[in-house]
Amino acid sequence: MKVFVTFQNKQIPVFAENLNKKTLTLLKNALDKKVQTGRRAVQKCLQSLISIEVVGCEAILHSYNETDSLALSLY
Repeated sequence: MKVFVTFQNKQIPVFAENLNKKTLTLLKNALDKKVQTGRRAVQKCLQSLISIEVVGCEAILHSYNETDSLALSLY
């Protein structure tokens, strides 16, 4: 399933097997929190974010530079 989420005034595609409203809310909250309180590596990844893949309770954030991609826990 593919859904688009607005993050930092960009449309980011989110890919997942099962995606519901609760998962999307957790994802948005986690991303917003990491923008404010995340370390430099996390903020660098979020600035160049191109897509998100949700696997179980983790979100894998893909950025332009493959080495900047990381996994983020939703819970």
